[in-house]
Amino acid sequence: MRRWKGFLSKYLRWSSTVTQALVLSIITFCVILPLCCHRLLYSYYFIKSMYLDSMSEAVLRQSLGRGQEALRFWQSSSTAASSRLSNITQHPELLVTVVTARRSEAQAYHYLLQVMMQLSSIVGSCGERKCAEVLVCDVESGPLENQDAKLLEGHFRVVRRSSQEQQSNWEQINTFEKEKRDYVFCLHKGWELMKPKNTVVLEDDALPRNDFFIVLKDLLSRRFALQTLYIKLYHPERLQRYWNPEPYRILEWVGLGLVGATALLLSFPYWNPCSFSFTLSPTHLLFFTLYIMTAAELLGRHYLLEVRRLSPQLYAVSPATECCTPAMLFPGNASLRVAEYLDSSFCYKGNAKDTVLYQMTRTVPGQRSHSVEPNLITHIGAYSSVRSNPPRPRLL
Repeated sequence: MRRWKGFLSKYLRWSSTVTQALVLSIITFCVILPLCCHRLLYSYYFIKSMYLDSMSEAVLRQSLGRGQEALRFWQSSSTAASSRLSNITQHPELLVTVVTARRSEAQAYHYLLQVMMQLSSIVGSCGERKCAEVLVCDVESGPLENQDAKLLEGHFRVVRRSSQEQQSNWEQINTFEKEKRDYVFCLHKGWELMKPKNTVVLEDDALPRNDFFIVLKDLLSRRFALQTLYIKLYHPERLQRYWNPEPYRILEWVGLGLVGATALLLSFPYWNPCSFSFTLSPTHLLFFTLYIMTAAELLGRHYLLEVRRLSPQLYAVSPATECCTPAMLFPGNASLRVAEYLDSSFCYKGNAKDTVLYQMTRTVPGQRSHSVEPNLITHIGAYSSVRSNPPRPRLL
């Protein structure tokens, strides 16, 4: 009993750094972060049972409102005012191809019209010349027309398969192979029509952010872009955590902890309202490194990445991950190589086009792929055009 009393009196005093570390950890991880982060969707502290359904409904309502606004915008826009968007030039610096198909369960949301309205508003942000040429690739091959693509015909160049090609595409194939063939068709069509210097392919539920073209211009000016097959412009936020098999994220995580811990310990001699007795010793440095790493992971890496939006130069480029392909940049003539490789592969469940592309860069010598963070697009597609949908989609 005396031994325990001696231990407690020695270590559980405020002057003891063990006590200080314990109290700091409890207050941070059990009080402050839960109070601040319980409504943050991508934080470990997010309370799904309380907030997920209401947040999902709010996002659906916002998307529906944007969709109806986009519909009114394109219905009221004069064809003459948009003629400069439909008059495309040869060999543009950048071609943006938007792949679209009819979404029977999400017609009221008008995803394509939302994306095209955003593109039309930011495509002139590069000065006197347009930032890019824009092409709509309508891959709908069912009996019903894609009405949103039809509405855009007077404003943008819209390409489709011929009637004969549509009939041949009606053969019984799985949805993953059909999705891949549609993607390959759009890659080929964009190259045949314009032979662009660089190509971006967006799916029709990939809403570009306001700085989309500014960041693309900066990315293409970097040396790595000349030696890459593709650059992913989107990765699902829920998969952006540090605790991940991707080696570069572990290094980023440890680096953040070391830098933050060093800065914190160096600041204590100048600002220490709680009278901490920590010093820049190996033990204290290790504790604060782990403390900051844990806090960053529990808060959510996605929210820390948002700080990089302050400047295009701050966007991080890292090795590409496997999932997903709503927004892809193909520098140079890489779109042709990607189309040829995809054309020679057969897709099925577990081997979709994103998996095929990822395996290509790992098995074909000299092929590299990258990913940019934070995301350059917002994925607004709650309802899929190729997969079964739940009665009411949720954010997670």
